[in-house]
Amino acid sequence: MSVDQGEPVSQLERVRMSYDEWWALPEHPRTEWVDGEVVVMADPHPDHSMAQGNLLVALKQGLPDLKVYPVVAVRLPRSRVRVPDISVLPERPTTNPVELTPVLVVEVLSPSTRAVDTVRKSREYAWAGIGQYWLVDTAERRLEVLELVEDEWEPLLTLDDRQPTGSVTIDDHGTVDLDLRVILDD
Repeated sequence: MSVDQGEPVSQLERVRMSYDEWWALPEHPRTEWVDGEVVVMADPHPDHSMAQGNLLVALKQGLPDLKVYPVVAVRLPRSRVRVPDISVLPERPTTNPVELTPVLVVEVLSPSTRAVDTVRKSREYAWAGIGQYWLVDTAERRLEVLELVEDEWEPLLTLDDRQPTGSVTIDDHGTVDLDLRVILDD
């Protein structure tokens, strides 16, 4: 697989490859493996990275008994390995890719991945039985928390400029206090 390191990926590139071939690559560019294809993604924008880092801190503070990881490969049902921007796990994983079902995952939307994150990944995360799916949209200044209820995502909390603060309880693990202004580093 050749990816020009000098040019940013403006849309998702797909390369046909077996799981073993993908996993054996000596240096993993930012990729996921879906149905026998490697999906090459763009490097994140600085605003994306800032929101990811700030949300990571809030999750670690609110959920001290859980393990919070940025950018780890998670094996999902139906021949998929996705790399959420943040995965919250019930314990330290012993495999790579992670085979534990995350308690929640977070995706920070980017122009090249917006449709995949909001449509395809939302279905895949529901199939996996992940309890909550958080979407951060830095361009629209919005954070949406969705909860899995009977195999469907139900809105639990939406933060935006009109309502920038709120709290989310994650089962009996704890409560995460959120301030969109802090997450977006205003």
